[in-house]
Amino acid sequence: MFSFLDYSGLQHYWWILVSLLGALLVFLLFVQGGQSLIYTLASNEKEKTMLLNSTGRKWEITFTTLVTFGGAFFASFPLFYSTSFGGAYWVWMAILFAFILQAVSYEFRSKANNFLGHKTFEVFLFLNGILGSLLLGVAVSTFFTGAEFSVNKTNILDISSSKMPIISAWETPFHGFEALWTTENLAFIQNISLGLAVFFLARVLANLYFQNNIKDKNIYKKSQKSLIYNSVLFLIFFLFWLIRLLFLDGFAVNPSNGKVFMEPNKYLHNFLEMPLVLAVFLVGVVLVLAGIAANMFFNSKKGIWFSGLGTVLTVWMLFLIAGFNNTAFYPSAHDLQSSLTIYNASSSEFTLKTMSYVSLLVPFVVAYIALVWKKMDSKEISSEELKDSENHVY
Repeated sequence: MFSFLDYSGLQHYWWILVSLLGALLVFLLFVQGGQSLIYTLASNEKEKTMLLNSTGRKWEITFTTLVTFGGAFFASFPLFYSTSFGGAYWVWMAILFAFILQAVSYEFRSKANNFLGHKTFEVFLFLNGILGSLLLGVAVSTFFTGAEFSVNKTNILDISSSKMPIISAWETPFHGFEALWTTENLAFIQNISLGLAVFFLARVLANLYFQNNIKDKNIYKKSQKSLIYNSVLFLIFFLFWLIRLLFLDGFAVNPSNGKVFMEPNKYLHNFLEMPLVLAVFLVGVVLVLAGIAANMFFNSKKGIWFSGLGTVLTVWMLFLIAGFNNTAFYPSAHDLQSSLTIYNASSSEFTLKTMSYVSLLVPFVVAYIALVWKKMDSKEISSEELKDSENHVY
């Protein structure tokens, strides 16, 4: 047990907050999912413009959440930030480059006389829709399968070397991309499975959001068909990843000495030993399925809110079993004892406590986002709304 006021309590508190930000980011990837569907759901330029205006009014929230997620990790668990962002930089650079393409495309797609033309920026948005969600899913999967790095904190004291004293070192020249073909325990299968699950989940949420946000019979009809096959593919990859995860050896931490060791069925044990986390996880899964069923079988337009909340709860609990209950949240497949935990990777007690006071403002920020969201979605998007809209047309 721990108290919120002690160091351990603060470390757990900040893992809860960072995990929540990660869960919100996965939900907001419906923007990427929508961009990947523009050639599937749109029959003409008018419909394409409606789809991109639906996602275009939300892309900044997704991008801001990604930056906030990274910033919160940097402030609360700096050793993870320096190890992953500084070591697996090819993966993170690819993700950031995809998001930069998105920002540029929304800004310039509808500009008069842009020299690249509409189609080029639409291709950029399509690529962001695929790469953004797929690579983020692969990156998150390494929280469970491990990554190729080593950590030696004594390096910071080494003044004899002519090189910069570096605590963390990446042990492959591929700097993150090896997650796509790592053969140790067939980890690449697990990583790619979660990447594809996140990709198809983003498309499921996008279909639900379009049905709620766009007033167009043709788009609605096509999105219903798209919802079916994307839901099936999402469930196949997610259930494969989840079932396999529960029976994999996990990266456990001995609380008495901090040593990391492999424990059979560790993540299954985490669920069973944290029944509240398991209960919330199951509620989240049921809500995701309920949202899909509401739109698929009952022609409801409210499924996005059930599936959206379910996505947040499900992903949040997965992050918690990755870091709680004496588990290494960023394990090293190269050297077990280099694995990162919420204890050895966190900021100082003073830093965590100071940031905790600032975090009390988060509910006000969330309330503001909800208010702006409601105002932007007060009218369904249609061809007439775009003509009369005071908003920028993307």
